[in-house]
Amino acid sequence: MATDTIIQQIEQMVDEVLSLEPQYFRVQIKIKPTNNVKVFLDGDEGISIEKCVQFNRTLYKILEESGLLPVEDFSLEVSSPGVDEPLKLHRQYNRNIGRSVEVVFNDGSKKTGKLLQVADADIIVENTEGKGKKAVTQQLVIPFTNIKTTTVQIQF
Repeated sequence: MATDTIIQQIEQMVDEVLSLEPQYFRVQIKIKPTNNVKVFLDGDEGISIEKCVQFNRTLYKILEESGLLPVEDFSLEVSSPGVDEPLKLHRQYNRNIGRSVEVVFNDGSKKTGKLLQVADADIIVENTEGKGKKAVTQQLVIPFTNIKTTTVQIQF
């Protein structure tokens, strides 16, 4: 069976499990050639390690019973996407309003600023260029269609 087909079936299983707790959502599923299934989940208020463990146990049983992968020859990891992973879903953008983000445009150019607002078709980022008295702050409306990636910038 093709990996894409297996991923689609696992996505359906994950979505069914998550339907009981709608504050959590699926971000991505990857399968390595070693039958290592990686499920990345997030939540509107984040997701705890304990919650990932709970989802892992539930999903492992479902996967085992499904026969999709060789019973003794697969592993399952459930986690949140790392902080260095680009935002993939609209819900992730909403969760990060107020945080500093780096937006990489389709042409490769970049803008960094504070994510102020998320709409259906675009985001608004407050960007400051220059320093001191020469600093210019502007609000940029960026259509999703122009965005290659958006990554949250960790502030220290």
